[in-house]
Amino acid sequence: MTTLPQRVLGWLIPEVSPPSYPKRIVFVQPCCIGDVVMATAALGALRQHYPHAHITWAVGEWSRAVVEHHPHVDELLHTGMDALPVHNQQGFRRFVKQISDGHFELAVSLVRSFKMSTALLLAGVKYRVGLDSNGRGYAYNIRVRLNPDDRRHEVEIYLDVVRALGADVANSIPYVPVDPVATAHALTRLSSLGLNGRFVVLNPNGGTNPGATMTSKRYPPANFARLLHMLKQDMPFEHIIVVGGKGDKEVVAETMFWLERLQLPATAFVGELSFAEIGSMAHLSCVYMGNDTGLTHYAAASGALTVMILGPSDPLRYRPYSDRALGIWKPYEVDPQGVVRGEPLDWQWARDGIAPDDAAHQIAQFLRKHGEA
Repeated sequence: MTTLPQRVLGWLIPEVSPPSYPKRIVFVQPCCIGDVVMATAALGALRQHYPHAHITWAVGEWSRAVVEHHPHVDELLHTGMDALPVHNQQGFRRFVKQISDGHFELAVSLVRSFKMSTALLLAGVKYRVGLDSNGRGYAYNIRVRLNPDDRRHEVEIYLDVVRALGADVANSIPYVPVDPVATAHALTRLSSLGLNGRFVVLNPNGGTNPGATMTSKRYPPANFARLLHMLKQDMPFEHIIVVGGKGDKEVVAETMFWLERLQLPATAFVGELSFAEIGSMAHLSCVYMGNDTGLTHYAAASGALTVMILGPSDPLRYRPYSDRALGIWKPYEVDPQGVVRGEPLDWQWARDGIAPDDAAHQIAQFLRKHGEA
């Protein structure tokens, strides 16, 4: 709830009309990968609304590779390793100086944070638009009021922020371009495996980032293997490419064990592929499959045919925001405020999650619709 001090502070900062032609804009969404990908929808609408502005994205080290070559961004401002660069005193001072030194006329913040709105005020940004959830955005002078209990997709919430500037957000979706250099590297890797036909990209990882750990979002590797075994009847494919980061060796190894047990040909790339190469692999595949994790959003934003399996997270908030993506879920009583409330203590995939046969049925229908089965 909004506290009295927050309400008083909000009263002290009058709201203003949006600027007509800001020359320098800072777009603030530091973390994490899924949030950064979903924020590209708002970025696209912002670029369309202010086509001649210089746009800098304030983004953390964990997520910057997602947008470092994005065509709508002129520059990146590196905010460090933390999910929220203003969470401690040292980071707060550093961030305020970074923003002040940038001489930005407009700040567009997608962060629900009292400290973030304060930092942008202290940095001297004249126009500050951002999410005001329970008074945490008191220091924005163009406030987008948000009820945290409203179950709406994160992309739509982010689009509300640029809509407050007068931007047309119709048909705005997350977009990450496929890198031609990364595609060439991906094709070389596929060629070395003797693959020039149909393959599936599988990402069994997720649930870990600088802001939170929620590994219960991972579909059990044995379930992924059984699911793909069932799908092979409807969707003939030659190979499975299993991807993971350097810290994902254990879950990838378990996934490979179950795939081999069901005699499904597979190759694992653990910590070997860049974000851009994974996006290219997904784009070249007949389908990408993964959990509710940033890379699944990344694959969907690259235009790949994408399947996300959700567990204790709400598809109304977190499914891939694309007509070429499917989010599948067994209905479960989730917290209305989403994953920010933490990991549910009583979640069990065997009892609460979608079974492989039910998932296979939905995915087969989806693939047929898109001509892949």
